[in-house]
Amino acid sequence: GELYVSERLDREEMCGEARTCSVSFEALVHNPLNVFHVEVAIQDVNDNAPQFPKDSIHFDIIESTSPGARFAVGAAEDADVGSNSLQGYELEANRYFAVEVKDSEDGNKFAELVLRRALDRESEQSLRLVLTALDGGDPPRSGTAQLYINVIDANDNPPAFAQDRYRVSLREDAPRGSTVLKVAATDADAGINAHITYGFGKMPAKALQKFLVDTEGGTITLQEVLDFEDTRGYTLLVEARDGGGLVAHCKVEVEVLDVNDNAPEITMLSVSSPVLEDAPIGTVVALVNVNDLDSGENGQVRCELAGEEPLAGEAPLAYVAENNAAGAPVLRVLARDADAGANGRVSYWLEGGSTGTAPPPVSVESRSGAVYAQYSFDYEQCRELAVAIRAQDSGVPARSSTATVRIFVLDRNDNAPRVLWPTAAAAGGETPPFEVVPRSAEVGYLVAKVVAVDADAGRNAWLSYELLQAPEPALFRLGPQNGEVRTARAVSERDAAKQRLVALVKDHGQPALSATATLHVVLAESLQEALPELSERDAVSELTSNLNVILVVALAVLTLLFVFTVILTLFFKC
Repeated sequence: GELYVSERLDREEMCGEARTCSVSFEALVHNPLNVFHVEVAIQDVNDNAPQFPKDSIHFDIIESTSPGARFAVGAAEDADVGSNSLQGYELEANRYFAVEVKDSEDGNKFAELVLRRALDRESEQSLRLVLTALDGGDPPRSGTAQLYINVIDANDNPPAFAQDRYRVSLREDAPRGSTVLKVAATDADAGINAHITYGFGKMPAKALQKFLVDTEGGTITLQEVLDFEDTRGYTLLVEARDGGGLVAHCKVEVEVLDVNDNAPEITMLSVSSPVLEDAPIGTVVALVNVNDLDSGENGQVRCELAGEEPLAGEAPLAYVAENNAAGAPVLRVLARDADAGANGRVSYWLEGGSTGTAPPPVSVESRSGAVYAQYSFDYEQCRELAVAIRAQDSGVPARSSTATVRIFVLDRNDNAPRVLWPTAAAAGGETPPFEVVPRSAEVGYLVAKVVAVDADAGRNAWLSYELLQAPEPALFRLGPQNGEVRTARAVSERDAAKQRLVALVKDHGQPALSATATLHVVLAESLQEALPELSERDAVSELTSNLNVILVVALAVLTLLFVFTVILTLFFKC
């Protein structure tokens, strides 16, 4: 009549989370016949360890959070009941957080992280702590979870432009899509708080139609063509906004440069016709008004009478881009003769012929009046040419008239920027120039100034600077317009003593040409402190030079041995 366990009992499977667990059944006994009601109580043993729903739990906590703030971690689960169930939590020792156990209404125990000390992202950007859940068994069982705490930067630094005011000049014939300027702002914060977007502030609608700013890069481009005669300048208000909503402003003053894009307009105010043949010299025959919408030299006009007609003459203007091919067409001159036949057949010649040592810049086709370039023009050598062309008929006696053609050579971006400072290290292992920056230097300390020139003109000679390479990108900043290298933050002890900066100097031509400059910076309080760093570099250079000499000598010896061996072999064979 003994009862046995026929298979392994699992209280958690049979009864789940119930506090008590029992199995009821009836046992039938024969001779004598009897029925027994049996109830077996299943007692819990500590065969389950507490488990967290996730092995790793992540928190993002802003560094400005006040001490005392609580963060819910959640509850671990333990299938056992009673004293074998979850009893509490323990947190790895640290300076910032503690754990407290809370009881929920359903009787479960959950953990809360409590901030005991203010966080500082600059000292610790993240924390990794181990949270342990313990039950009450004997021996106790436990489960762990990794707590990853990411300290989020507080937006306590607004963006800052390299300059409060930018000035740029733009020709009125600049095409749509031309780059006007690239502004740059920096933010000492991190993450989204340091993400800067650019836009225009409150400006007249006319300026907003003309210009566009790239929200991510800060590049200002031209949307519509400019007209100097309409507007001679614009003031743009550019704002930089970080991810936290802080805003900085700067002004960009755009000066529109006049180009000679308007021909003079001649208006006849009064004409006396016919004129008596005995009219005295000095009699007013006609009154004309000449107006040019351009300004400066482009708006100055000169009137002259050419030929035998009472009113004639228009100074043709021609524009030729430099580096043109020899024989390229420039323009076509045209003269009219009211006579008929041979008397009205016009031929064209260069006034003065080809006398002289220097060849004429252009040639003219006698029949058509087409003017061709004799050689390639160079804007840097000559920017304007004036040639006199004579139109002559075939009558007897021949009659002629002369017109002056002014040729303006347009600049092309055919010269790359040339860096004057810092100079490149000379061949022969000489130490390149360097700058000493004290470790006590404050933000904005002037380290050096990159100086470069461009032989081109206009937009092709406008130079911009950017920092291409730096061991500590956040330590230095380079003025995009003036080339000044300044500290962007305070120098720390963790910064390397030797810093090598590579700056890119780029013009605004299409396509843009560029050059690089390498600046060596030594972080030291004085020149005496910087000398050991330089000596170490010189020693390495000298060692490299000695090794090169040794390698050359060894190679020469091996070559001589090889030649000697070949000679001996040939000698014995012969």
